Amino acid sequence: MTATRDSYKAKDITVLEGLEAVRRRPGMYIGSTGPRGLHHLIWEVVDNSVDEAMAGYCSKITVTLMADGGVEVTDDGRGIPIDRHAKTKRSALTTVLTTLHAGGKFEQGAYTVSGGLHGVGVSVVNALSSRLEAEVRRDGSLYVQEFKDGSPKTKDPKKVRAVKKSGTTIRFWPSEETFQETTEFDYDTVSSRLRETAFLNRGLSITLTDERGEEARTATFHYKGGLVDFVNHLNAKREPLHAHVIDIADESDDAELEVALQWTTSYNESVLSFANNISTHEGGTHEEGFRKALTKSINDFARAKNLLKEKDSNLTGEDVREGLTAVVSVRVKEPQFEGQTKTKLGNTEIRSYVERTLNRRLPEWLEKYSPEARRIVEKSVNAAKAREAARKARELTRRKSGLESGGLPDKLADCSSRDPGESELFIVEGKSAAGPAKSARNSETQAILPIRGKILNVEKARLAKALQNTEVQDIFTAMGTGIGDDFDITKARYHKIVLLADADVDGAHIRTLLLTLLFRHLKPLIEVGYVYIAQPPLYRVKVGSKVHYLKDEAELTEFQKDHPKVKPTRFKGLGEMNARELWETTMNPETRTLLRVEMEDAARAEKTFETLMGDDVASRKSFIQQNADDVRFLDI
Repeated sequence: MTATRDSYKAKDITVLEGLEAVRRRPGMYIGSTGPRGLHHLIWEVVDNSVDEAMAGYCSKITVTLMADGGVEVTDDGRGIPIDRHAKTKRSALTTVLTTLHAGGKFEQGAYTVSGGLHGVGVSVVNALSSRLEAEVRRDGSLYVQEFKDGSPKTKDPKKVRAVKKSGTTIRFWPSEETFQETTEFDYDTVSSRLRETAFLNRGLSITLTDERGEEARTATFHYKGGLVDFVNHLNAKREPLHAHVIDIADESDDAELEVALQWTTSYNESVLSFANNISTHEGGTHEEGFRKALTKSINDFARAKNLLKEKDSNLTGEDVREGLTAVVSVRVKEPQFEGQTKTKLGNTEIRSYVERTLNRRLPEWLEKYSPEARRIVEKSVNAAKAREAARKARELTRRKSGLESGGLPDKLADCSSRDPGESELFIVEGKSAAGPAKSARNSETQAILPIRGKILNVEKARLAKALQNTEVQDIFTAMGTGIGDDFDITKARYHKIVLLADADVDGAHIRTLLLTLLFRHLKPLIEVGYVYIAQPPLYRVKVGSKVHYLKDEAELTEFQKDHPKVKPTRFKGLGEMNARELWETTMNPETRTLLRVEMEDAARAEKTFETLMGDDVASRKSFIQQNADDVRFLDI
């Protein structure tokens, strides 16, 4: 699918609306003014360069985290047009940087497909930067224009000198007035996103340089194998079931498809999907087409080779995808994004396109690599047996506890409200903590589910084994959503699930086990933002008649700067807090602080859980050592 013409001039820039209110309400445009929104500024600028790469005009992108806190993004594309725009009567460069939703991606001729369509444009980066510099190398000349707080210092770009190469450089310094929490970019977050972008754009070279330390560090991401390299990266700590990664690419008049997949000996499914380079956490039509074709192809092969007996039922999608690592990437001219977080592809024609393509190409691979395909079927058959064992385990548990009539776990202290939108479920570790939590709660909207000790690590266990764990079964039942292919988020009984554990190392381990359970079996709850982590204090300090609660060592150290002689009381666990203290510090919606668990980078989340909860002890030890100082910032 190639561009219909090479035009990329001022007339290709379509203006939709002005820049007003961006600085007044930045959260509407970048999601938040915290670390996530801050990093979104980089993504917006990089997306413009990637659009040039997808159109076939850019092969190299460099991103530099500068020592003074700024960011520089350079590409070797065509360069943003600098001729005068007919509607704005200003240079196209000035228009792009000062007008919201002005860019080549809104005009049919400049870009056939665009990743930035999901974003808000480089103009928002300009609006939320105290300073921005733009350099354009185009038509044999270098043009420069500077901006302050979103406004151009000069009416038009200045022509500086002659140059041989083309491209664009954007440097920006985030506004401290907007980003009051932090203006410091996280190297790992940036490198992870750029690596993913390089995987998705076969052959594109992206270099990241960090100049902020005593010595600069540089990493280059360049993958000739594209998604095959992506799958190999995801499976680096897993044992592949077959040597050859399945790699399928296809192109039509209206869309492009690339799929790479490989089964491993693990029990967890890891399917990542993208549309126009945008991570579609909630799936969509491209993922639906992939899943349907995959299930059909494996069943057809199994029947043709007599690997399934006549009396056997067909393998389900859940059976076929056990241990599967797959990346599905489509590029669409007019993507339609849906879902609660706008990360679900809705184009109905893409479902049939993906399904048709894979129904043709997957059987070819299975026949060509028949011995490997037989191992895949064998694993799927074993998964089916385990699924049946899990079904029987669920039924047995229901019979024992009377759950077949829709009952709930006996130890759940449910709330009286039946409105999921206002209902909260606190999963509380420890019997001693459950008592104060039940006494402290608002019984109308807050439910308490106590769990005992550390639940099963589901990263290393099939669902059947997980369901033998009473705590796991109680969590699934309390949620009400079902699991696996039966999962239905509209049946969620609570729209806030709060993990409440001690503020110590054991508590952190329990939270990680719970997050692993949610990520592997109830992932949509995380994707729509229903999962939170409570922030109980670790210390209590009394100054005169006033009591202060401090979350951790860092807060205590800061507090002691002003009160050096105070003697803090350290809570050994939640059970040491009485109901009033627990309510005031941790459960009262008016005074508490909750951390919402977010999953912007699904691939990074996969790697994190694999490292923390998998079998590679050396990797886990290294991860903990590297991140010990930043553990309060850890999310997925």
